[in-house]
Amino acid sequence: MNHSRFLSYVLRHRPEVIGLHLDPAGWADVGELRQALASHGRVLTRLDLEALVAASDKQRFQLEDGRIRAAQGHSIDVDLHLEPRVPPEILFHGTHPGALDLIAAGGLLPMGRRLVHLSADEQTARTVGARRGRPVVLRVLALAAHESGHPYYRAANGVWLTDRVPSRFLPALPS
Repeated sequence: MNHSRFLSYVLRHRPEVIGLHLDPAGWADVGELRQALASHGRVLTRLDLEALVAASDKQRFQLEDGRIRAAQGHSIDVDLHLEPRVPPEILFHGTHPGALDLIAAGGLLPMGRRLVHLSADEQTARTVGARRGRPVVLRVLALAAHESGHPYYRAANGVWLTDRVPSRFLPALPS
């Protein structure tokens, strides 16, 4: 597993695998992170870490004031302190054909994560969906869902997040 993927795994899901402590907002001290990584055979200089964060095509990480955290995608309990925002009328969700029956029955659910991830553009959603084979891109009536009481948030990396998307806000689910 490369450094970026491993860092995502640690900061989003399992900081304890390297003995790292995250604060309630998901932040870790960079020095503590580097020390914990090194004790598990993954040596990163400060410059290596800065380059890794800068090179992340999805801007997965936030690096501020000697601290680092994952921008979104957590399965562990963290509070990113995101303020509710009014989403655009349409957002997109990338998935795979095997998930469509479950989505049609219950809408989009966070599954193993804390929030559902949505993209502002169709191509990003297609890339996300392609991780598990042939991608399927769903259109989400995000503004209508928001207006019906579902809060939306925007992570630092531009990913839109919500608690769930009922199937009525997923027009023309592919069959």
